[in-house]
Amino acid sequence: MQPDYWLLMVLLLSIAMIVAGTSRFKIHPFLVLIAASYFVGISAGMQTGRISEVIASGFGSLMAGIGLVIVFGTLIGTVLEKSGAAIKLAEWVIRIIGPRYPALAMSIIGYIVSIPVFCDSAFIILSTLKKNLALKTRKSPLVLSIALATGLYATHTFVPPTPGPIAAAGNLGLNDHLGTVIGFGLVVAFVAALSGYIWSLRLDKSSHEVLPPNDEPVPAPTHKLPSIYKSILPILVPIVLIAIRSFAGMPFKPLGEGYLYSLFDFAGSPLNALVIGFLFSLLLFPKFDKETLSGWVGESIVLAAPILLITGAGGSFGAILKETRIGDILGEALAQYELGIFLPFIVAAIFKSAQGSSTVSLVTTSALIAPLLPSLGLDSVTGAAIAVMATGAGAMTVSHANDSYFWVVTQFSGMDVTTGYKSHTMATLIQGITAMVTVWILSLIFI
Repeated sequence: MQPDYWLLMVLLLSIAMIVAGTSRFKIHPFLVLIAASYFVGISAGMQTGRISEVIASGFGSLMAGIGLVIVFGTLIGTVLEKSGAAIKLAEWVIRIIGPRYPALAMSIIGYIVSIPVFCDSAFIILSTLKKNLALKTRKSPLVLSIALATGLYATHTFVPPTPGPIAAAGNLGLNDHLGTVIGFGLVVAFVAALSGYIWSLRLDKSSHEVLPPNDEPVPAPTHKLPSIYKSILPILVPIVLIAIRSFAGMPFKPLGEGYLYSLFDFAGSPLNALVIGFLFSLLLFPKFDKETLSGWVGESIVLAAPILLITGAGGSFGAILKETRIGDILGEALAQYELGIFLPFIVAAIFKSAQGSSTVSLVTTSALIAPLLPSLGLDSVTGAAIAVMATGAGAMTVSHANDSYFWVVTQFSGMDVTTGYKSHTMATLIQGITAMVTVWILSLIFI
């Protein structure tokens, strides 16, 4: 058995390997996480035959819990994007809020649309709408861009079925408690979106100029947009079903233990809820042919594949850390500093700022802190859910030049890099800190 100081050194070297591999050498995170898993296993003195077993079981166990959930969540997002339902939701919000508060409308639109749709794709889809709203209301395009970007970013990092929060929940053993994660996520994401909206209003008084965009936004669908009811059901139904299941499972059994409980226990399990949500998304198909049944579905599967690989590799890395006792040793070493809920935030912020991807930051950090939950006082369901929130807060701090979302926001808004740093990057810093303060307050109340 290796001495404790050597195992801690192995952990630090593995983290350095992940950061350098993904940021400096641009290696795919899947390969880097698998390589780091082998490095930790070999360096920690594990039996050679055991290393591959742990890596495979860590990958497989996490995929068994959330793999199909990620796939169906991605399917719903793709259908919302391709059918024009995302644009319909945006138009609906604007109609309700009215043209007097265009920045608020953009923030709310982002908050809703990014629950199933990736923030990068959603920003591109909604760029035309944002530009038209700026012309109609004579509001600063910069203000509307940042309000939209921060609204999208908030739910992207906190609310399942976005893959990052789902992966973090899976790593922390919350596969059957996604309702709790969604509940906390909606609250924390709301505060994060609100802080981004308030920051965007401040930009209206700044001297930043927005240039004509270098890239034209993608055109809206040529077919007729679906109704608002069809557009919102694929998002709303799964969330409601998961929430009801969580409510039904409370100790006082509010729905009893008979047929009604069994019904919602089945329908509200994360996978079944997402499958039902996908079935509702079929109402959005303009036609059932090769383009939709094969093209749209195939495109979403291609989009989900790298996320599944990264998530599974994160599970492998976490399994190796658990097997080698590194997590226990790290927990003992950090206990004296009493970082508590702030540890996931700090680690995730380091990963995010260094390598750029919020999803990679969520996956890697959650795998790293999973063995530490008892020493952090977060080994309950509520504690683990709040740990996911702290990880999400770190995973949004900060978006800058190594993040693809930074370039999507700046290029489709016509910002130069300096303006992007002063507006978008600063907004994500404010969001991350505000979200973490909110998480800390929630931890005082619920833990």
